[in-house]
Amino acid sequence: MINLHLIRSNRKCHRESDDSEGGFTLVELLVVLAIIALIATIAAPQVLRYLGSARTNAAKAQIRNIESALELYYVDNAKYPTVEEGLSALVTAPAGEARWNGPYLKGTTGLNDPWGRPYSYEVKADASGVTIRSLGRDGKPDGTGEDQDISN
Repeated sequence: MINLHLIRSNRKCHRESDDSEGGFTLVELLVVLAIIALIATIAAPQVLRYLGSARTNAAKAQIRNIESALELYYVDNAKYPTVEEGLSALVTAPAGEARWNGPYLKGTTGLNDPWGRPYSYEVKADASGVTIRSLGRDGKPDGTGEDQDISN
């Protein structure tokens, strides 16, 4: 009997303590939301800056890959693709190229920069090389936008 009495009184104390704990007050929730907002305003610019530099670095790496593929194309064909043929000549054989030994790139996805625009391609006037360029985040040529172009 004594044991049952202790169990009942123990349950009663437990119920009383549960009733006194209601939950979070509105002030507590507002303080937590203010802290989260403060952390977000401090962290967001850092994350966006990191994302921008990651895309720039990806564009530089893609340009190096395209440049290497163009060198392989040059070794096989003794010339670079014309501007009309463009960079797609690295993926599919241009008409009339008997010595084409490609594809030199796996797919056409590498022919667009990280911002989704195609790379511009120019053969130097003396045919000594090529220029591959991305207009960067703003999509505008140097001098008219807020970002610099990326090129080889």
